[in-house]
Amino acid sequence: MSAWLDLSVPVVTGMPVYPGDPEVTVSPALHAGDDGVNVLSLHLGSQSGTHVDAPYHVDDAWPRLDELPLELFAGPAVVADVRGLAPRAPVTPGLLAPALDALAAAPGSMLLLVTGWSRHWGTPEYLAHPWLTPEAARAVADAGVRTVAVDALSVDPTPEPGDTGADFGLPAHRVLCGAGGVIAENLTGLDRLVGAREVEVFLFPLRLPGADGAPVRAVARTA
Repeated sequence: MSAWLDLSVPVVTGMPVYPGDPEVTVSPALHAGDDGVNVLSLHLGSQSGTHVDAPYHVDDAWPRLDELPLELFAGPAVVADVRGLAPRAPVTPGLLAPALDALAAAPGSMLLLVTGWSRHWGTPEYLAHPWLTPEAARAVADAGVRTVAVDALSVDPTPEPGDTGADFGLPAHRVLCGAGGVIAENLTGLDRLVGAREVEVFLFPLRLPGADGAPVRAVARTA
């Protein structure tokens, strides 16, 4: 018998966002007592909460969200357990070796990168997540993976507040998106999938024409 797991963070006013992204506001717009129905007003960015990045997110010449095949947003998944890393630690090809072997035996699978960092959601420590090196991203793309999901703010390092010295450049984004893939970020509770015999994941985004990405309701089915 399969189990269904919600891997999405709640969308609420004041929720964490990537530095510089639009803040999120959720407020009542209509009330059943006065207007006959309850309706919420939502203000958020395309990268708010649990979301997917289309290649267009990092390059104007690359495919936009609505130009991508739907099969990129659902399918079997391989879990890469890299929990226990220090803050801002790199995820190298060596750390991904077991997952890369599993991906070779399961073509067409997406990769779930389990850092355990979702436990820091809503705290300053969430910005100091582990990140995927360009070499690791290349190894993933070369394995034929076109969908990578992570329980952190980004697959690349996130600048610290006030940081103006480092060039963050999004190299892992450029490798994965340059291969025609998508990236899902801000998933939560991926540790529940470690050890599962079979994992299927669904990451369908809002239908936003021409978009760089969109929020998703990330769900897994396990066996």
